Amino acid sequence: MRRLSRRSLLAATTAAAAFSANPPATAAAVAAREPKGARRLRTGFERLAADGYTLLEGERVGIVTNPTGITRDVRHIVDVMHADDRVNLVAVFGPEHGFRGTAQAGGSEGRYDDPATGLPVYDTYLKSGQPLADIFTASGVDTVVFDIQDAGARFYTYIWTLYDCMEAARLAGKRFVVLDRPNPVTGRSAQGPVLHKEFATFVGREPISQAHGMTVAELARLFNEEFLAAPVPLDTVLMSGWKRSDFYDASGLPWVPPSPNMPTPDTALVYSGTCLFEGTNLSEGRGTTRPFELLGAEGIDRRWAAEAGQLGLPGVHFREAYFAPTFSKFQGKTVGGVQIHVHDRAAYDPVRTGIALLVTAKKVWSGFAWRSDNWIDKLTGSTQVRTMIDAGAGADEVVAAWQGELAAFRRVRGKYLLYR
Repeated sequence: MRRLSRRSLLAATTAAAAFSANPPATAAAVAAREPKGARRLRTGFERLAADGYTLLEGERVGIVTNPTGITRDVRHIVDVMHADDRVNLVAVFGPEHGFRGTAQAGGSEGRYDDPATGLPVYDTYLKSGQPLADIFTASGVDTVVFDIQDAGARFYTYIWTLYDCMEAARLAGKRFVVLDRPNPVTGRSAQGPVLHKEFATFVGREPISQAHGMTVAELARLFNEEFLAAPVPLDTVLMSGWKRSDFYDASGLPWVPPSPNMPTPDTALVYSGTCLFEGTNLSEGRGTTRPFELLGAEGIDRRWAAEAGQLGLPGVHFREAYFAPTFSKFQGKTVGGVQIHVHDRAAYDPVRTGIALLVTAKKVWSGFAWRSDNWIDKLTGSTQVRTMIDAGAGADEVVAAWQGELAAFRRVRGKYLLYR
């Protein structure tokens, strides 16, 4: 019998509390051993740990993660892995907002040694290609692991951190492992316009739809086969107990804000539509307790909520609202606008709703303007949305215009779906 160190005993005790069975990391073997009808969701990390980290055996491991990389009992997986002799964790790579989550939007934590574990933490934010590959090489890792909670929208930057890290790992000759987590707004379908490649930025590297309806493991497979210059050696550790129709609350997992302005799963539900207001001179609710659910500007009154309400959009009501952001646009000023109240999330279409709110805001408020840098084109993936709204198109016309490209993306997407 293997002799356990004090650190191993601690890890074994905590693992027993968090995981109920001991399936291997491979999906087929786990499915054969788990009780039929079991619906307790297990994340990729839970299954990796329950299998004794055999997928990482003999490897020097680095992990790309942030505060969402937690266990069911809210311990950070870096702390758990560092305390376990069965895995050789040697480095951490922090994305936007940082590994421990101390930075606001557009910021990161830089290079430092983590006080809790002593591990070196490297900054990946806005790094890609060979410079990021050089960081992986300098860290001395053999395998790069990714475990971050996504929000389901193309412009949420963590999926492009995934993409950039996969490409950098390929360039550095490293293996890549993705530990899967739920798409919090379900994986039922893809919605919205598809990015045109000439509009590629860090809020959209490749032509996927605005609401992609995929998990990070599914996206990793799609990126690897469709978009990377050549495939990286890739392993994915899937969840068990997750259905494509599940919203986040069905998971039983605690919600940790993936970024400072994503405080609840309700935020994620609307985000893929109302983040478009970042491309306008209206507040998208940053600096309030309901970012992306509250929208407004000085000079807007009850007419906006009334106009939006007349559209009869499924699953949502609009309430006249007034708020004073504590930072970002209109800091310290009272503005008028709407609050989005989703009453039927299965029927709700966030992208169509976001377009409808852009159209109605422009109609009722003479002060409406796009950001001068046309950021809206980066968010939507082309000039189409902006130019059609400027030309007086209604929401249904705008939505109809991208259906051909969306159908093509859905066909590609279908090849990489891993859950039913």
